[in-house]
Order: sequence, then C-alpha cells, then structure tokens
Amino acid sequence: MPSPDRPGTFESLKQLLYRAPIGLIQTSLDGDVETLNPMSAQLLLPLSRDGSLDNLFTVLERFAPEVRELVDAFRAPNGVICDAVRIQLDAGVVGNSSPQFLSISMLKLDEQHLMGMISDISQQVAREMQGYARRASDAARIDTLTQMPNRTAICEHIQNAMRREPTDGSCEFAVLFLNCDRFKQINDALGHAVGDEMLNLMADRLRSALRAQDGFVLGDAEHFMAARVGGDEFVVLVDHLRRPDDVHAVAQRLLDKLLKPYGIGAHQIHCGVSIGVVLRAQAVGDGDGVVQKASIAMVEAKRTGGGRYVIFEPHMQERAARRSGIEVDLRRALAERELFVVYQPIVRLRADNTREGAMHSAGVEALVRWRHPTRGLIPPLDFIGVAEECGLIGPVGDFVLSTACHQFVAWQRQLGSRAPQTLAVNLSRAQLFQPGLVDAVRHILDSSGMRSRQLQLEVTESLAAQDERVQRHLHDLKELRLTLSLDDFGTGYSSLASLHQLPIDTVKIDRSFVSQADTSYHHRVLIEATVRVATSLGMSTVAEGIETLAQANVVHKLGCEKGQGYYFSKPLSAADIVHWLADKEPSIG
Repeated sequence: MPSPDRPGTFESLKQLLYRAPIGLIQTSLDGDVETLNPMSAQLLLPLSRDGSLDNLFTVLERFAPEVRELVDAFRAPNGVICDAVRIQLDAGVVGNSSPQFLSISMLKLDEQHLMGMISDISQQVAREMQGYARRASDAARIDTLTQMPNRTAICEHIQNAMRREPTDGSCEFAVLFLNCDRFKQINDALGHAVGDEMLNLMADRLRSALRAQDGFVLGDAEHFMAARVGGDEFVVLVDHLRRPDDVHAVAQRLLDKLLKPYGIGAHQIHCGVSIGVVLRAQAVGDGDGVVQKASIAMVEAKRTGGGRYVIFEPHMQERAARRSGIEVDLRRALAERELFVVYQPIVRLRADNTREGAMHSAGVEALVRWRHPTRGLIPPLDFIGVAEECGLIGPVGDFVLSTACHQFVAWQRQLGSRAPQTLAVNLSRAQLFQPGLVDAVRHILDSSGMRSRQLQLEVTESLAAQDERVQRHLHDLKELRLTLSLDDFGTGYSSLASLHQLPIDTVKIDRSFVSQADTSYHHRVLIEATVRVATSLGMSTVAEGIETLAQANVVHKLGCEKGQGYYFSKPLSAADIVHWLADKEPSIG
C-alpha cells in the first residue's frame, strides 16, 4: 500500500473529498469557513441570505441556531459535538414544490478547527413519513379494546366485496350486525371492567366460531372478517358463501355460541345477541350503508323478542326512517311541552254496575299522550318504544310522574273526599333500570307534596317475573312506602304459584281475559283463581278493559274489587275528571 505521504495518495484523498456524496466543510471555532467540498456548497447555498458561505454559523442562523450554541458549550479538546441535527427548509427557501430536509453533524478536530458533515435526507424523511402514515392508518382501523378491526376497516372490506362481479357463487356474501340484548344492564350492575372483559370474550368467541371447521358452511375459513363497530355492537362479513341460504346456518351458529354463559370472576353472565343480516342482493350503496341496513334488521330482531336473527327487507328501512323522525320530534316535544297526561278512572265494583250507579273513582291511572303540531294525536305505542331505545324514556317518565303527582295533590285540595284516592303510573323496563330511579321518585313525591302510600307504580307481569335483579329494584321502590301493581296479569311469564314471590300489592287482570269473562267458562275460571290467590296473599285486584255491563257484573261476582275500562270512562283530561266525578253518587261501596 502506498504511503499517505506520497503525492499520489494525497491527490486521491483530495479527489475523494471533492466527489463525496455528502457535504464536508472545515471551519474555525468561530465558524469561519476554511475549506469545503462542492456538495457542501450545493446544500448550504439555499440557506444563505446573500449567497455567501464565509461563515457556517451565519448560514445556519435562521434554521439551526443551536449548532453555534452546541459548539460554544463543548469544552473537550476534540470529539463529536452534535450528531444529525435535522434542518427543514420550506419550499420558498429551496425553490421547489416539496420541503427539503438536511442533516448536519459537527466534530471538533482540535483546539482550532471544526469539521462539519452535511447530507440531504429528504428521501429518508419521506420514507419515515410514509411509515408513520401507514402505521397511523393501521391503528385507525383497529379497535383498541378487542384488537379487532373497527367500523372503518369492515366497511372497506364490504365495499371490496361489493365491487366484485357476481358471476358465480364465490361472490355471495352476507353482512351480520350483532348487538347484545342486555349489555347495559350488565354494565350498570357489575361495572364497566366486567363489561369490557365480556366484550373481549365475545370477540374471542366470534373469531373461534367463524374459524371452526366441523361442517361449517364457509367455503374457506379465511373468508370472513369480524369487527367491533362500537359499544356492544359487532359486524361480521362472511364472504364467498356457497349459496345465500347458508347465512342461516352462520347466524344460528353465532347465536348459539354467544348465548353460552361467560365466566368472569365469580360471575356467570348470560347475554345473548340479536342479529340483523344483509345479503349481497340487498347490498347497494357503500359499505357503511350496508352496515346501516344490517343494524336496522337487528333492531327488528330486538323488537320481536331478541335472541334471534332477522334478514333485512326494504320495508324495515321505511319503518326505521319513521322511527328516526319520531325520535327527533319527541326530543322537540319534550322541550315544547307537546306531551300531556290523561287519566282513566278506576272504580270500585258493586252489585249495580250501571253507568248511572257506578261508584265514584277509587283511583286513576295516568297515561301519557302526544299532540304533534302537524300529525295530530300520536298513540303511545308509536313513541314509547322509540323513547326506550333512544334514552328518552327517563325524561318522558319523569314528566308523566311529576305532572300526575302535582295534579293529584290539586284534586285533593279541590275535591276533598270526592277526589281520587290513588294514582297509578306505569313503569317501563328502561325506567326500572334507570340509575337513580328511587331518588327521582322520592324527589317528585317531596316536591309535589303527595303522600307516597297513594302512589301506585305499575310494572308488567312479564317484566316483574324476569329475574332477581328486577325484583330487587321493586323492593328498593317499596322502601318509599308506595304500592306496586302487576299489570297485564295472565299474559307474561309468572304464574299463580309464584305470585307470592313478588313484592306486589295489586294484581291487574289483563283485558284479554276480561273481554271474554261473560262468554267463556275457561276465562271465568282463570279470573276467579287469580282473585282467590291474590286475596289470600293480601293483594287487591283490578279488572282491566271492561267494556260492557255484563263483563263488569261477571268480574264483580268472581270477587274482583275494582274495574277499569271504557264502559266506565275513557281516559280524560284533568278538568274532565272533575266533571266526571261530579256526575257520580258520593257514596262509596
């Protein structure tokens, strides 16, 4: 190897530095440039205000003033001062359409000299930015709780499936929208940590159910995607189905797998799902629109009892649009006081149940009504379900209870002994599970001045008989010293044998039995049995839906104490109740 002292070697070294692909510059400790190669001049000239490269620190002053500061602070006789300080030049500086990035490193050679190394890292930075964007995009498509794909990701895959030409069976697909039937109650009762754990377990079950190979209908186990799209909602894309009807087996398999209990800590939690299904033939628009159709079908599954699947049909979308319109109008109705309360008398039955001889009201039942400014009177059946689904049942229920309690107290002052003696108000399932219900009822009683023993809250038989949690809520309400009524008895899941397990004061016999009381021996036997059991338990009885004198007389002979129905009176306004009472005899049987 030739000695570095030889002239040929020195010239080679000069040529190497001259042609180096990075900028090399030697300066004094004050930054005065002593020597630089062409690449340094090319990279630094765009930074100089006047085109001068006499002093490196002056050139870098606008872009990297910290380089001078780092040099001044470096006290060692030699060594690395800074490594890869990044400089960004905007397009106005470098004269092109994209930003340029430089990197500069400084080395102290001795007590008098510095060496700078400058390189163009624009492409490197561009690659880094692309990597960041790619990782951010991936993260934006992943649900952080379950690590499943999210709504954005599943909609993209649905869109891709829709783009394929339906030339053969491999193009068949289905989208399934799953929603837990009672997740909110689980969250409220056991806490969000348990709820999150259950969602993770559900995600695992979804994935395993779709991967299973025991005769499952998927043409390929990889042709599916399960995503969490929010809360307790999941979407499954099942692609490359052999035929559309195979989706029935898919949906039923998911229902069965997800219905099995979840063991979380000391809890065994049962939580089924409702599923809405959209087939390829119904998949129009974009991926998000298909998911929306599947969610509409899921709501239909819930409306018909839950724990089942429903295939989307176009009329469901029309119904959903109407329900959405009702929700918007109902929010306005609460603010604009379009809701009002009517009252149906509950009378004491006696031997002479003619209208002229009927006793004055033993009580009234408060019923909500809605007078829409353009659509007129809207039946409760058309908006109570919507109120429950969209979270408005609490405000609606509070309005009815507060209005009725204040009106009841006003009647007491106005009518004295002729005033109704009890006030019945319905509670829906959503209200019963509403946090703070007991406190809300207590507040309304206190603010209205109504005595709690005169308030009767009504729950349907099917609700009261569901599980211990419901009965626990009923016991909490009983602590307010109000009374509880079992509405629509005979249509739900309880029986006469289990009636004693419920904290109930009054049993209301459903109108479906009362309507046939005078014509069906079978129905008379059921009414009489209900009255006997209720009486033995210290409960009173009310026959609902009495529409004829014959029905009133029969239920009275069977031992029923009170009656309610259009035979005695339709629901009336507060003012009309006063007139109705004025027409009745003052005596009470």
